[in-house]
Amino acid sequence: MALPKQVDVIVVGSGNAGFAAALSAAQNGAESVLLIDKCPENWVGGNSYFTAGAYRIAHGGLQDILPIVNNVSPEQADKIDLAPYTEKDFQNDMDRVCMGRSDPELSKSLIQNSNATIKWLAANGIRFQLSFNRQAYEVDGRIKFWGGMCIKTEDGGKGLIQDYLAAIKKHNVQVSWSTGLTGLKKHSFNDGYEVEVSLNGVKRTLTAGAVILAAGGFESNPQMRSQFLGPGWDLAMVRGTPYNTGDVLGLAIQQLGAQAVGNWSGCHSVAWDANADPNTGDREASNEYTKSGYPLGLMLNVDGARFVDEGVDLRNYTYAKFGRAILQQPEHLAFQVWDSRTSGWLRSEEYREERVERITANTLEELADKCAERGLRNKAAFIDTVHEYNEAVYAHRRENPNVKWDPAIRDGLSTQSSTKKLALAKSNWALPLDKGPYLAVKVTCGVTFTFGGVKVDPQTAQLVHGSTGSPVPNIYVAGEMVGGLFYSNYPGGSGLTSGAVFGAKAGKEAAKSVAGGRSISSRL
Repeated sequence: MALPKQVDVIVVGSGNAGFAAALSAAQNGAESVLLIDKCPENWVGGNSYFTAGAYRIAHGGLQDILPIVNNVSPEQADKIDLAPYTEKDFQNDMDRVCMGRSDPELSKSLIQNSNATIKWLAANGIRFQLSFNRQAYEVDGRIKFWGGMCIKTEDGGKGLIQDYLAAIKKHNVQVSWSTGLTGLKKHSFNDGYEVEVSLNGVKRTLTAGAVILAAGGFESNPQMRSQFLGPGWDLAMVRGTPYNTGDVLGLAIQQLGAQAVGNWSGCHSVAWDANADPNTGDREASNEYTKSGYPLGLMLNVDGARFVDEGVDLRNYTYAKFGRAILQQPEHLAFQVWDSRTSGWLRSEEYREERVERITANTLEELADKCAERGLRNKAAFIDTVHEYNEAVYAHRRENPNVKWDPAIRDGLSTQSSTKKLALAKSNWALPLDKGPYLAVKVTCGVTFTFGGVKVDPQTAQLVHGSTGSPVPNIYVAGEMVGGLFYSNYPGGSGLTSGAVFGAKAGKEAAKSVAGGRSISSRL
């Protein structure tokens, strides 16, 4: 498309946050909205494309959710156990998982607007579903949802971006690909901006009444990862887009005086297929290289030692931090291991033969031999670790014969008893691992997004100046660039919700600011 010379609102970034912002701006009165991204069109979607499309929202239970999902029959609804997840529940999870460090006003704004924002998206054609495959287990004939998260988009991140593209097209949002933001200069005569971009390597300048920055973090930049996340992070695999390199974060701080806030040494990182491309996500596989079945089994490093409590909490509250734990292991590798008791409970999209190398064996010794061919350095320690784990599991079961295994709750089946305790417990879902055939997969760390960002007003998503503490006129921020929400970890699904909530706020406020500017100009 030909780049316009002047627009009301420019949105930088084509992920969930950018699309939500563009849609909101167009619906709230902006007469011309332009969305730009430095990626080519075939890389549309940012990191959102590579997600499972999961959103965490406060809700009133099944009856509150049913009107916005498209995959529940009346017969299924009668079998579903889905308790309300209140704003207080959401806040408690944020406080607990983020160690009480999440900005309280930012967190409050996220939570209080979560339900209405997702219903707004649904009304605009984003197709939501109950996440049966990721967030529910069938136990005793009931479909039990767990972990405070229950909805996802149809076809995950791929479907989400497809639906967003259709939505912004209906509202005449213009899009320019291979267009990177390189500079912003405030006009001297109003609150608008001179916007410098690079379109296919050619410098162009246009004007905008308001600018929304939703260009992601620095997770695809190995130098910045090493600088801010720490030594070794340049070796982490990139789970999503290769285009989130921190350029716009740097521009906001250096050219606009933004205040850097939040957990700049923290990130969302997961157990990731060790055989994946290290530098970019796979647009066909999308989220399927994630390997999140560890609560059902064990994780051992190449020296044959466990290094995390696989059952410390429901997966939603641990998967975003266990990538870091894997990166800290020798050679940045680990093996996830199951026996026949639980291997059938693994999600097929992550663990089917077409998607991952499945290391199978009839005995534990044979499994150790095969893992040794793929990097395991100490077979004897591997076998001893599993045997000691099994002894601890059986000791706990002898003392607690009535405790029942239930993957949908923290069931209390552990390795700790009065007669046997492991130095590193498995706190829940601890079943013996001694019934062949056995299965293992090799994993490493996949980095998803970084937590450090810039300070925004929690109610308007307007950028806050670092020196004055005042809002920067007509500049708004959404998505991964918002700093102060997540520390060390996050409650699963809250990232996409944050992008949508603050994207919607940014779009609305940007449209209002431009409308106000037009009104003033018309009176001059």
